[in-house]
Amino acid sequence: LSVGRAVLAALRGRLGALCWSLAPLPLPLPGWRDSAPRQQGEQEWDDTLPTPTSVNYHFTRQCNYKCGFCFHTAKTSFVLPLEEAKRGLAMLKEAGMEKINFSGGEPFIQDRGEFVGKLVQFCKQELELPSVSIVSNGSLIRKQWFEKYGEYLDILAISCDSFDEDVNVLIGRRQGKKNHVENLHKLRQWCREYAVAFKINSVINRFNVEEDMNEQIKALNPVRWKVFQCLLIEGENSGEDALREAEKFVISDEDFDRFLDRHKDISCLVPESNQKMRDSYLILDEYMRFLNCRNGRKEPSKSILDVGVEAAIKFSGFDEKMFLRRGGKYVWSKADMKLDW
Repeated sequence: LSVGRAVLAALRGRLGALCWSLAPLPLPLPGWRDSAPRQQGEQEWDDTLPTPTSVNYHFTRQCNYKCGFCFHTAKTSFVLPLEEAKRGLAMLKEAGMEKINFSGGEPFIQDRGEFVGKLVQFCKQELELPSVSIVSNGSLIRKQWFEKYGEYLDILAISCDSFDEDVNVLIGRRQGKKNHVENLHKLRQWCREYAVAFKINSVINRFNVEEDMNEQIKALNPVRWKVFQCLLIEGENSGEDALREAEKFVISDEDFDRFLDRHKDISCLVPESNQKMRDSYLILDEYMRFLNCRNGRKEPSKSILDVGVEAAIKFSGFDEKMFLRRGGKYVWSKADMKLDW
């Protein structure tokens, strides 16, 4: 029965993707999608449709941390039903998706990691995507998750903004008495044991901009160290209707450049300024709507589940050329990395 259900679910996702690609028109479907707020007066940015080669799916906004600069905050508690999420992912695969990155919020908060685990397995096993990755704060990941789902995951990116626990507390990257840095090293070891490529994401802000992370990053030896400049998004971490006030975290371009210069000898360093970051990510929210950040806000398209990928991506604001210029497409399948686990 379990095998039969799995086959039926996969067929349903593929049939759904085919139907939507043939008729990308909004249908009056009942249920959860009716609750999703719609963006009025959407503007189509480009006649040339980008290919959703790499997609970041923020399937939940809920998080157990309170990072002060967070620009995807807990405005809703909504999460798609699993089979609907799979259907949308199948549609994206049909449209050309090669890499999916699951993020949040904190992706391991939903069903104690089972939800994201099932999506990871579906994308690698059923959709056969070259790359499946997760961005997490790492605090809720257990070794049992790697035992069950590690073989299907190409990259695990852990957010770590400082190797000084006092700074992590100031930022809000902490829950209870758990030491974020100690947990980072534990996760690094599990990635080695279960052949998952290990990546670190750091947001450079007013509290860590003077820190020297050379020694710690070299010791952890991630495949990539993605270094972001703290970014303001109105309605998320800036403005009257925001849940965060990130203005005190903001640094100048000069500050960011000085941090990069201090770490220029780290070969895995991948810097991303605000200019590179704002329009070069293809982001799906919890309703599977593309988020357009060109105006400094997150303006949603209609859901791909309602109108199809082609109709929705017109309003994504995605700069495919910038995506390629910043090195968005790289060796992202662990089978091709040939790492010494």
